[in-house]
Amino acid sequence: MLNLSDYERNIVDQAKTILMHHLAKPGVCLESPEAVRRYLELEIAGEQNECFCVLFLDAKHRVLTFKRLFQGSISSASVYTRVIVQEALQCNAAAMICAHNHPSGDPEPSQDDRVVTDRVRDALKLIDVRLLDHFVIGHGKYASFAERGLL
Repeated sequence: MLNLSDYERNIVDQAKTILMHHLAKPGVCLESPEAVRRYLELEIAGEQNECFCVLFLDAKHRVLTFKRLFQGSISSASVYTRVIVQEALQCNAAAMICAHNHPSGDPEPSQDDRVVTDRVRDALKLIDVRLLDHFVIGHGKYASFAERGLL
């Protein structure tokens, strides 16, 4: 975590707000995995605890909403598939992208990350929602389940 003054932190927060407004407002299509990664880094890279979030998308992969669903400790977060399915149904999502951060900075997916991703993907199939990717965000690095062929 960077050691920023209050003034610097305020500037970063303002810049983040402006960028997030343009990157993930409802109806915007995040056109590439790179755009998605940049947005997710803005959202969760600096978190001190593990945070699991979801970008819910329509059938044309336009953003419906972004939700932080679970907050954990420095090394884990409990993820409840039922809650993810309920949220997907509530916003009428056709697809979604999961993401969480690793406060350690190492984005390498753990075995638990793989199990959770498989469980979420399988549950979403039952309601015709496609899991497009699961990003693990570290310090300046990331891992993409889709890019690694893990979905």
